[in-house]
Amino acid sequence: MGKEVFRRHGIPVPSGYVVEKESDIRKYEMPVVVKSQILLGGRGKSGGIKFAKSEQELTASVKQLLGSKIRDLAVTKVLVEEMIDIKKEMYVSIALDRTNKAPILICTSEGGVEIESVSHDKIFTRIIDPLLGYSQFIGRDAVNFMKLDPEVGKQFMAILEKLYKIFNTEDCELVEINPLVVTGSGKVIAADSKMVIDSDSLFRHREFEVIDPEKTPLELEANSKGYSFIELDGNIGVIANGAGLTMATLDALTLHNAKPRNFLDLGGTDNSETVSNSFEFVLKAKPKTILVNIFGGITKCDTVATGIALAKSRYGIKQPIVVRLSGIREEEGRKILKDAGIDSYPSMMEAVEGVVKATGGN
Repeated sequence: MGKEVFRRHGIPVPSGYVVEKESDIRKYEMPVVVKSQILLGGRGKSGGIKFAKSEQELTASVKQLLGSKIRDLAVTKVLVEEMIDIKKEMYVSIALDRTNKAPILICTSEGGVEIESVSHDKIFTRIIDPLLGYSQFIGRDAVNFMKLDPEVGKQFMAILEKLYKIFNTEDCELVEINPLVVTGSGKVIAADSKMVIDSDSLFRHREFEVIDPEKTPLELEANSKGYSFIELDGNIGVIANGAGLTMATLDALTLHNAKPRNFLDLGGTDNSETVSNSFEFVLKAKPKTILVNIFGGITKCDTVATGIALAKSRYGIKQPIVVRLSGIREEEGRKILKDAGIDSYPSMMEAVEGVVKATGGN
């Protein structure tokens, strides 16, 4: 997908196509590289990149990679791409420098998979004023620093200008080429692409909306309704407000030798319906018990309690529900829960111990 963006903006990339099943393989015409399409760096070292110099090798490589797992990530797609005659590898990126609140250009003539180990004196960095934008003198400084010959330097500068345009127009937090290669014939080509898009800008970039192959159908369903939801392998359903508190809840359960069934973060909602509807996804995960951990700030305790009581009635919940309720209007919230026949506690550890006991643990 990154290379398609590069191609659209005029950055040279190798020709290639995506394969999801064996029948997608096209007629073999040249030596190719078969690259697993997973969100990991260093795929080559992990066996995720194969080279094919014949039709038989191409088919064998595709078969070997599709359906395999690389560092616990399943390979569902591979990219079949022309093999490049690489003479030199470079690195270039434009990232958001949060300290300076501006884009920063980073490049070096020592590119490739070992970029992290390159010494600082060989890396060119330059803050780009967001009001002035990229100028060619920045590119000339980079070319001189990297000691590139004139023809390669000319191509490099053209790519830098287009890279900055991509960074702005595609709302990037990072756009990176590693490696940016010089071929035997002297052409500069982006052999790889990495783009990180600001998630708050995705409404402007519908073309980037993809289904994460690592997410379960239930996770995708919950995410589509605005819930941060992850399935786990335990038996205690978890609902909390705030990612930090939710993770702390999972840790507290693990500390008591209990296993959470899910991660569900309500965020800062103060809407009873949002609270009630969240139970739909937890229940679909079929937990033995449910733990709700709420610290009331923006989310008021009586609002949450109303949503929990509504969910119990609406979904006919039979599993024990244990609630930690602390914060704004907690007394009112605790009364609502008591009237609904739901146990509540002022501290997280009391609630954790309560749900563990209800689950049949220690």
